Amino acid sequence: MGRPAVRSVKRKTPKEEKSPTNKECPLKPSLYHSFTSLEMGALRKHLLAWYDKSKRDLPWRTLANTEPDVNRRSYAVWVSEVMLQQTQVATVIDYYNKWMKTWPTLQDLAQASLEEVNEKWSGLGYYSRGRRLHEGAKKVVLELKGQMPRSAEELQKLLPGVGRYTAGAVASISYGQVTGVVDGNVIRVLCRLRCIGADSSTPAVSDRLWELANELVDSERPGDFNQAMMELGATVCTPKKPQCTDCPLQSLCRAYKKAEMESASAANKLLKGKPNLKAEIRDIEECDAPGSCALCLPSSDPWDIALGVANFPRKPAKKASRMERTVTCVCRRLGEDGEPEYLLLQRPSSGLLAGMWEFPSMLLEKDHAEKDRRHVMCRRLQEVTGHVVSLKEIQYAGEAIHIFSHIHQTYVVYFLSLCHRKADISVKEEEGEGPATRWVTKKQFQASAVSTAMKKVFKLCENKMPDSSNTSRKRKRDTADLPPPGGRIKTEPEKQTSIQMFFKPAAKK
Repeated sequence: MGRPAVRSVKRKTPKEEKSPTNKECPLKPSLYHSFTSLEMGALRKHLLAWYDKSKRDLPWRTLANTEPDVNRRSYAVWVSEVMLQQTQVATVIDYYNKWMKTWPTLQDLAQASLEEVNEKWSGLGYYSRGRRLHEGAKKVVLELKGQMPRSAEELQKLLPGVGRYTAGAVASISYGQVTGVVDGNVIRVLCRLRCIGADSSTPAVSDRLWELANELVDSERPGDFNQAMMELGATVCTPKKPQCTDCPLQSLCRAYKKAEMESASAANKLLKGKPNLKAEIRDIEECDAPGSCALCLPSSDPWDIALGVANFPRKPAKKASRMERTVTCVCRRLGEDGEPEYLLLQRPSSGLLAGMWEFPSMLLEKDHAEKDRRHVMCRRLQEVTGHVVSLKEIQYAGEAIHIFSHIHQTYVVYFLSLCHRKADISVKEEEGEGPATRWVTKKQFQASAVSTAMKKVFKLCENKMPDSSNTSRKRKRDTADLPPPGGRIKTEPEKQTSIQMFFKPAAKK
């Protein structure tokens, strides 16, 4: 089945470019940072030839090239692009294969629960990405009659969490739409090719990079071209130690020529009285608007000869993480069989770690004193369990730190043992106004898709817990657990399981 024809977008030549309106760039960018028509043709030819020969064999590329159903094809590409955001390819492959095996179609994903989605996403980080995929699948099924939007503009407009890059990638790879993409890898390649040294996160530079990407994309093979640009940035034009000698675009790279020129200039200074080596570097151009071009390296940020082409792009100033403190409590009781169980609550269906399970927690609005933190935690436990908890019952365990993408979170950890109370200690029913709650064993906790932060909290608290080996029930060691003579037991890695699985009724025989 052939892919639907998509109207090509007319490319603008450098002369047709309009001057940026952003206040940071009142002047028209120098043609030094643009491509001539001859350079564009050579770039497409060399890059696609390299891609055909050197591209990696990845499961989403196989699906994109072999899946005849346009909705399945675009869904498969969409999943891969979301997973690949800020995550290495090697990590994504296994997650992608498991995801597509579990939910091969949009309809399958739409029928899943948020907890099941979080379970499959556990370990990839940025859980909001998985949640938005889930929300998007439900919207396509329920509101769009199962039909994926057919253009980058519609993808970005209709699907939650789909931005300009993801929309362009899905549209070009799945539908053959002639549109460029700009991600971290493409930014690096373009900045080096055209010596764009200004902060790439500013509107002026970002707009120019998108213009370049749309000018360069190959009209016959837009999907392959975009993947080739990203592949080049990921495998050859890397952030550190780029493999310039293996680059198919070396002859078009102005950063490479500038690095040669600067190295020659430095050598010339050491060899006084020798021929001017800088003069021997031919075909070296410079920006014709030094000091005023919004795309050049700032004068306050001089060239570092040790970096070479890695002078481009310069990293933008990183925003400071928001500092937060949260009080949390690991609450333990004895189950019916005498095995310790731990109380978990489900987070709201929106926001950070949506739908994930955690120990009873409360965000501290200010730097509470020790006594105040205990009061906050006791009130929270009473809200959840319906039982009065005294200050003396909760024990301070320490602090655990977890860094989210934009939050530096400190967990002030407490421990509460209910083992001395009656065996019928329970929690409020989840049908009420409060969050859903569960009691789980240590094994169930470790096998469940709880956040890494909660695993840190449990590990910290576990070291402070009283020894539970004095319980009436003692485990017998199964002979099957004994290691074979002269060797160790080989165990398969445990598969993470939804907490809900531990509370499903047993199947009827």
